[in-house]
Amino acid sequence: MRLSEIDRGDGLANRLLIGFISMVSGMRLPDAARVAFYHKDFFGRPMGAWTHATMRGPSSWSVAERELMAMMVAKWNACAFCVGAHGAVAAKEMTRPTVAAALADYRAAAISERLKATLGFLEKLVLRPREVTPEDARAVLGAGVGAEALTDAIAVASVFSIVTRYADALAFAMPTEAEFDRAAAMLLKRGYAS
Repeated sequence: MRLSEIDRGDGLANRLLIGFISMVSGMRLPDAARVAFYHKDFFGRPMGAWTHATMRGPSSWSVAERELMAMMVAKWNACAFCVGAHGAVAAKEMTRPTVAAALADYRAAAISERLKATLGFLEKLVLRPREVTPEDARAVLGAGVGAEALTDAIAVASVFSIVTRYADALAFAMPTEAEFDRAAAMLLKRGYAS
């Protein structure tokens, strides 16, 4: 269900800010950013802070690897908007063919074995959470992923399992590939905090 407040903002100050950012950037502010202005105290700031800490905070995973994880969680949750958005950010830090290969089949992509093992764990966590066992976690740890790195990856899956659902529930508009690319540059520079 598309909420008009997402398009225009839920107050005059937010409407002006959304309009200003859209004008300065030369493109319509993506819906994911617009949601951050909707009921900021209830949702925007807390979700932005959690997402920023997860995606840009200290981690043994690079920004590109975490963005690739977000893209894959979006794929498993069938959210085209988030696949496009996070694939574009990942492609700013790794090659676009690598991102495309991971999207097609991460097991055969030219990514690290530790990332492949982690994506396998996340895939099961997203698609079949009731089937995840301690043995699944031990297998990832056995592939050279530290406990803290696995925790960081689980945080990415948690955040983007929520984000993908509200992106689809609010019927986010699909930017063009060029708009995703421009928004990705902004996300790399500014991060996710609102």
